[in-house]
Amino acid sequence: MTGLELLTVGRVSVDLYADEAGAGFADEQHFAKSIGGTATNVAVAAARLGHRSAVLTKVGDDPFGDYVVAKLKAFGVDTTHVGRHPTLRTPLAFAALTPPEDPELLFYRQPSAPDMQLEAGDVDDATVSEVAVLWVAGSAMAEEPARTTITDMLHRRGRRTHTVVDLDYRAALWSSEREASSIIGSAVDAATVVVGNREEGRVALGTTDPDRVADALLARGVSLAIVKRGADGVLVATADDRVAVAPRSVEVVCGLGAGDAFGGAIVHGLLHGWDPQRLVEYANAAGAIVAGRLLCADAMPTADEIDELMEAR
Repeated sequence: MTGLELLTVGRVSVDLYADEAGAGFADEQHFAKSIGGTATNVAVAAARLGHRSAVLTKVGDDPFGDYVVAKLKAFGVDTTHVGRHPTLRTPLAFAALTPPEDPELLFYRQPSAPDMQLEAGDVDDATVSEVAVLWVAGSAMAEEPARTTITDMLHRRGRRTHTVVDLDYRAALWSSEREASSIIGSAVDAATVVVGNREEGRVALGTTDPDRVADALLARGVSLAIVKRGADGVLVATADDRVAVAPRSVEVVCGLGAGDAFGGAIVHGLLHGWDPQRLVEYANAAGAIVAGRLLCADAMPTADEIDELMEAR
């Protein structure tokens, strides 16, 4: 693949989604299989919107790893930087729709996951420096050696436009919240764009108030702060302006993946040079579409689907 537009960095897994709302893991039910992980889903979402995207991650040298690579290729995502670990297994993530809006998650990533074994040399310096959008998920820095590898990547990038940090806090992946606060918070200093929700703002910046989160990000040199407020919509802020963008109403089938569709649409808008309000309105529509579907990667919308929803409002 030439002319890469997006490189995401972070988790990948084989995801299994319960297909019955309200049923827990102890109940009898069926599961649908796909792939997931924040960085993976954002890369798929951007590819679905026509962009040349790749993901920097690792899978196990096992049949599930083969499945991940095949699915990524089928979605049009460049797998050049998907490595293989010789002994660690490809992670699994189970989701039970209890409730559908905020599914219960169960991760199988022990003793560690291949995607936490990113090392210097897994991606070339030119790609890190020159790709139009570098998207780093905060959860990717939960363990070494990936933590140091990604920190060094961000340093080499030199805060070039567009360097995106998705705060992406998953408590189950960290040894402590204090550690997550320090590591994810420090990554903000390398970003030009930061995306996160109120809880992630609390972990990384010490406050859940959207305006204070935006203020803190802008004060630390971030050019574009995007704070997701759930049912209250999204606050988007620059040094010159801030806008509260209204949410889109949707009957939720599964809340997982909506934020990653939002992320892929943000990439789309950044690459097209859209103003912040248009960018977030488009991303809201993408997220709403995925919230109305069961899976994550497979559910990512096309540009035509987003445009249709935008026009219907």
